[in-house]
Amino acid sequence: MRFSSIFTFIARHTRLRLASLVGLAAVGLIACGGGGTTTDNGVSASALRALPSNFSTLRAVAYSPYRTATSVGDRENEVITDAMVKQDLDLLVASGFGLIRIFDSSEKVAVRTLRVIAANNINLKVMLGMYVNSFEYDTSLSASAKAAIMAGNEEEIARGVALANAYSSTVVAVSVGNETQVDWSFVQISSSQLAKYLKSVRSQIAQPVTTDDNYAVFAGKLPHHPAANQISEVLAQIDFASIHSYAIEDVYYSNYSDSDAWPDWDSRQSTAAAMMTAAVGKTQKDYALARAYMDSKGKSQMPIIIGETGWRAADPSGTDRFKFLASPVNQKMYYDRLLAWADASATAPGPKNIIYFEAFDEPWKGSDDKWGLFNVNRQARYAVQGKNAPSSTWVYEYKTGTTPYADSDAVFFQAPVAKTAVTANRYTIYASATPSGEVRASALTSDIQWDAFDGGTATRNENDTATDLTGNSDGTPSLSIIPNPASYGWGLLSHSDSSSTDNLSAFAAAGTLNFSVKTQYVGAIRIGISTDTDDRSGAQAYVTLNNGSYGYCNTGAWCNVVIPLTAFKAVNANIDLRYLLNRFIIADIYSETGNTAGQTRQINLDAIYYAK
Repeated sequence: MRFSSIFTFIARHTRLRLASLVGLAAVGLIACGGGGTTTDNGVSASALRALPSNFSTLRAVAYSPYRTATSVGDRENEVITDAMVKQDLDLLVASGFGLIRIFDSSEKVAVRTLRVIAANNINLKVMLGMYVNSFEYDTSLSASAKAAIMAGNEEEIARGVALANAYSSTVVAVSVGNETQVDWSFVQISSSQLAKYLKSVRSQIAQPVTTDDNYAVFAGKLPHHPAANQISEVLAQIDFASIHSYAIEDVYYSNYSDSDAWPDWDSRQSTAAAMMTAAVGKTQKDYALARAYMDSKGKSQMPIIIGETGWRAADPSGTDRFKFLASPVNQKMYYDRLLAWADASATAPGPKNIIYFEAFDEPWKGSDDKWGLFNVNRQARYAVQGKNAPSSTWVYEYKTGTTPYADSDAVFFQAPVAKTAVTANRYTIYASATPSGEVRASALTSDIQWDAFDGGTATRNENDTATDLTGNSDGTPSLSIIPNPASYGWGLLSHSDSSSTDNLSAFAAAGTLNFSVKTQYVGAIRIGISTDTDDRSGAQAYVTLNNGSYGYCNTGAWCNVVIPLTAFKAVNANIDLRYLLNRFIIADIYSETGNTAGQTRQINLDAIYYAK
């Protein structure tokens, strides 16, 4: 998946390097060989290991057991028990699933899951992952750090091989590497190195082997390294291709280098049903692109599965990015259409299986959560509720209280409606004085509020009377901000909690954004605004202020800043002041300002308003 901003930075399957290794000798596992590389380059199926005969008929879902972790690092501290995993697997069997995909071969997840399946005779097959991390492209890595990552990869592969052999009746396929080849990968590995990993694994096990990656890689596009025929090295070592396709994400990413060859899809449909049909159509086109490219490379006999696809049941982004896309009902509509395609593909051209992402929500993913067919409390979402009647072990997720979801709760595109244009000469966000000819933002939109990026990267006092206001023409009080930065920086914004907009179109041509500031903050700061747009994709623009820019100073004295609104339009032409959304943003994103991380110097603001 691609991620459009710092606020959706955590990748869906980013993994920390496994820090410990349970000795394989203690597990009592011995690797047994199954033959080396494929040899026919896909011209015939003779050298390709076949997927199990019932592989296409097994409903499949991606599984991870994390429940309480709230960050990537916090997963290391989460306690997972066999009982928890058994509860999860029982729910998946009750949902009709016969195959689960596990993303790594860790002791914490993979070993436990396979042990629970075997000990309880649970009727599930497993596509086992081996998660390998990047070490080739980060020039900041020391020799010892690089060696540690390489050793961790070898340890992961050794665990995976041992598990595949020990649980050979359960593990029906193996995947080495997850999204390592696509250009936006967080764990980039060269195709030659990945091919070596694949060949090594395949020589030690009997199951068919693949690697999981974005569909574009298997369609010959978006490699992170430009070597000619780079995917051919990988294709020579796998028995089937496992491609990822996320229409709900790709609707935001249509600027491919050769757009004619990359079918986009339009979520702006007149009904939810039409939108979800179009979304599955996008997934089908992604498959067709991969199939056509692989056929052109002599791989017509190589099966393709959809290794990941899914639909969000809710919008965790905090930006309303998925306002017209994500809901439990839309998730069900996507899921049902996928299953129909999977069933049709059993007797017609199409993917040999579709692995739905994912079984359960995982809070550690933050703004990339809410993909689960079950929420984190193990309540069945609308997509699978009909599998069983409500009971103590099969609990429904309700819309409110005991009110269930209905098909009518589906969401779909709604064009923005501009409010009446503000005719006052001043639109005030924060100020003590009340000059004639102004209108207050809070008077037009009742739920205007201040919020920090990520909920806590800045603390504020909207009634600061302790700071010296000498030289501040607006008088007492002022708004004080103390950064509490994350690794990327910090920010604070004024917005409507319900995403209500105001129409400042009359300010667009000659208007200004004005504020008073008092600070000794070192380096630049960024001032921004955001708006809705006719296509609901939204637009944001920032202006960087250094000492002297538009009247800004960081000398500890009050100064007045006046930024023409045309300066924001120059940064992003899509800014549309008919739909002003984030009325005022102040931030320091270190990668943009070049500032030293960790600054906490206080900033006071006053008299924040638009004028025309």
